[in-house]
Order: sequence, then structure tokens, then C-alpha cells
Amino acid sequence: MDRHNVTLSVRTGAHNELKDITTRIQLEIDNSGVKDGMCLVYIPHTTAAVTINENADPSVKSDILMALEKIVPDSLPYRHAEGNSPGHVKASLMGSSVTVPVSNGRLVLGTWQGIFLAEFDGPRSRSVYLYIW
Repeated sequence: MDRHNVTLSVRTGAHNELKDITTRIQLEIDNSGVKDGMCLVYIPHTTAAVTINENADPSVKSDILMALEKIVPDSLPYRHAEGNSPGHVKASLMGSSVTVPVSNGRLVLGTWQGIFLAEFDGPRSRSVYLYIW
């Protein structure tokens, strides 16, 4: 069985941001030699997440970030001393991993879907682990 594990370094540029990493993941699948299988995308951070959503219309990203801000406002009386509790809550809501099928060497995503790193405590340099088999 072909396997390929790699860590991507992704630099975010804003405190809250959805950064499309689909192309970088597809390049790693191309390099892996895996034609049919799975790709696990995992982020080991407590104030960042990974999600799949529309990557055609950029307003979808801003709508998601706006809705998360309404659900998890900065103004709540958080007790966590570092001041980044909203980022922890948003990351928990979004999730730390996605698994995507690979068919004929391509990510199996819908027409409008992309894979995003969701940053909630940036800007930072983040690690994204890919396990392709």
C-alpha cells in the first residue's frame, strides 16, 4: 500500500481567516503516487481548525467568519487567562480534521468545495499534517 505523510507549513495573515489549502494538498497527493485511497488532513492547534466549504465565492468565507463571530463574540466573560478563548471555542466548533477520498489521483470534492485552514488566533504559522494512503 502506498503511503505518504507530510507536514505543510501555512502562514496566516489575519486574526480570523479561512485560508484555502486545497491546491497544496492536491500537490502532495500528486507527489504521493496514491491513485485511489484517502487523505486525512489534521491540524494540531487548539485555536485553528480544518473545514470543507465553498471556495468559488469569497463572500462565503466572510459569511462564515461573520456568523462565527456572532455565535462566539469576543465580549463574553471568558476565564482563560491568555485572552484567546473565542479562538478555542471556534476551533472546537469547526473541528481539527477532515478526511477526503482520493480517486484517480484527485481529491474527491464537490464542484464548489475546497479545504480550508480556519485561523482564529493569528496571524501565525500553522502546521497541517497530511496522511495519504
